[in-house]
Amino acid sequence: MFENLSERLERSFKILKGQHRITEINVAESLKEIRRALVDADVNYKIAKEFTDKVKEKAMGQKVLTSIEPNQLMVKIVHDELIALMGGTSEDINLDGKPAIILISGLQGSGKTTFSGKLAKYLKTKRSKNPLLVAGDVYRPAAIEQLKVLAGQINVPVYTEEGNKNPVQIAENGIQFAKDNHHNVVIIDTAGRLSIDQEMMNEISNIKKAVKPNEILFVVDSMTGQDAVNTAKEFNNVLDFDGVVLTKLDGDTRGGAALSIKYVVDKPIKFVSSGEKLDAIDIFYPDRLADRILGMGDIRSLVEKAQEQYDAEQAKKLQQKIAKQQFDFEDFLGQIKQIKKMGNLKDLVGMIPGIGKAIKDIDIDDDAFKNIEAIIYSMTPQERKDPEILNGSRRARIADGSGTTVQEVNSLIKQFGQMKKMMKTMTTMGKKKMKKKR
Repeated sequence: MFENLSERLERSFKILKGQHRITEINVAESLKEIRRALVDADVNYKIAKEFTDKVKEKAMGQKVLTSIEPNQLMVKIVHDELIALMGGTSEDINLDGKPAIILISGLQGSGKTTFSGKLAKYLKTKRSKNPLLVAGDVYRPAAIEQLKVLAGQINVPVYTEEGNKNPVQIAENGIQFAKDNHHNVVIIDTAGRLSIDQEMMNEISNIKKAVKPNEILFVVDSMTGQDAVNTAKEFNNVLDFDGVVLTKLDGDTRGGAALSIKYVVDKPIKFVSSGEKLDAIDIFYPDRLADRILGMGDIRSLVEKAQEQYDAEQAKKLQQKIAKQQFDFEDFLGQIKQIKKMGNLKDLVGMIPGIGKAIKDIDIDDDAFKNIEAIIYSMTPQERKDPEILNGSRRARIADGSGTTVQEVNSLIKQFGQMKKMMKTMTTMGKKKMKKKR
């Protein structure tokens, strides 16, 4: 995500490395490189120019402390301006209303239907809501079925009217259904087109007038860059939407949409999503994305994702097992499952400061644990609990059952043994530190 922009900005900061102070001359070349990086990321030239003008104004107005190098100061200023450009702070969605009505808009292919499912899961699991999905796309044959499949995965009902081609009527009836069945949030998935047309705009405008939504979200494919910004402007002129959703952030995203939309339509980005998994949805934090763009990682989001998956009581039991050297392959398998629930592996690793650039060209498949899981699943319960009994014939049977080689099985068992020792050592060291503090 944004790897090219990150590299270009890093290059621009290096121009100032070794300089003792910021001057008109040495800052000019750095700013020119920053402007080029933004334009290449599909940010409108006017926005890029205004951005670098603000950076220059701040850079020239500050004295460089003896403990800070000019390039470090420039990173700080660019970081602050990136946050401001993307909206400054995160903004919540409006869930007032009985029920709260959320209207989803956007072009066909932007990921509206998938996002509707993700939002329903987010509201159900993280906000303790009882959502209802309304299938308002009456034109795309697979849209209703897709929404049903997604809803089935998260056990959320979908209101449909097969054969009815009036989306306004469907939306109104769906809201009444929600009231009758005690749903406190209604998410209306609407139709899109391949490009903006008057018929589509009239239709979604009529839905808005009829249902008076508490929140209108515009869903945009972040891979479309400046086109996404232009589309957002057209939709906003008609709908006056409340917020933007950036989808497909796991793709070849140059960054133009994320960096430009707030400036152009003056509406906040509220959510970002990546991939098809229904838990791959996050609140948009401008400061965290600025961190990632500048190669600083995103430890806060990584910790939050981990906390969502780990139960405090389970963690305590696991810690006790590690301390007693009772951590086994069953526990290891459980940890792998927890990590996989956290989301896209490459995206997760990229949240670690300094790692994003290092793994830019490395393909980290979400099936990276596939062979490990296959080997563990091919063990008997006793073998998982007590790896010491894994002799040659047992290892050969496991390799055959998992579709791997004996060498791979041996390697996993050896690495598992080393990991157990390391975990034991770290636990012991932690206890010693705690005793010293007391």
